[in-house]
Amino acid sequence: QVQLVESGRGLVQAGGSLRLSCAASGRTFSTYVMGWFRQAPGKEREFVAAIRWSGGRTYYADSVRGRFSISRDNAKNTVYLQMNILKPEDTAVYYCAAGYRIITTDQIMDRRGYDYWGQGTQVTVSS
Repeated sequence: QVQLVESGRGLVQAGGSLRLSCAASGRTFSTYVMGWFRQAPGKEREFVAAIRWSGGRTYYADSVRGRFSISRDNAKNTVYLQMNILKPEDTAVYYCAAGYRIITTDQIMDRRGYDYWGQGTQVTVSS
C-alpha cells in the first residue's frame, strides 16, 4: 500500500523560505513521477512542480519557476520542495502525489495523471 506523508507546514512572511518533505513508502518508486500540487481556498488544485524519480528531470509551473526547487533523496525515498521568495499568493494546502502511468509533460502537469496523494500540508505566507 502506497503512502505519501507530507511535512513542513508553516507560516512565513513574504520573502521567506520553507521546505516541504514527502516521505513515500509501499513500493519501489523508480518508475514514478512525483509531483507537488497546491490548492488555495475556493480554487482548483494546481500543478506546482514534479520530478521523474529515475533520472531526476524536473518540471515547474511558470508561477514558481526560479523560486521553488524540487528534489529527491533516493536513500530516504523522500521528495522535497524548497520554496524561496515566498509570496502571499503561494498560500495554499500543498499536496504530494505519485504517478506511475505518466509519460508526457502534459500528463505531468495534470492532477488526473497521479495515482496516489498525500493528506496535504498547509503553507501560509503573510504580507
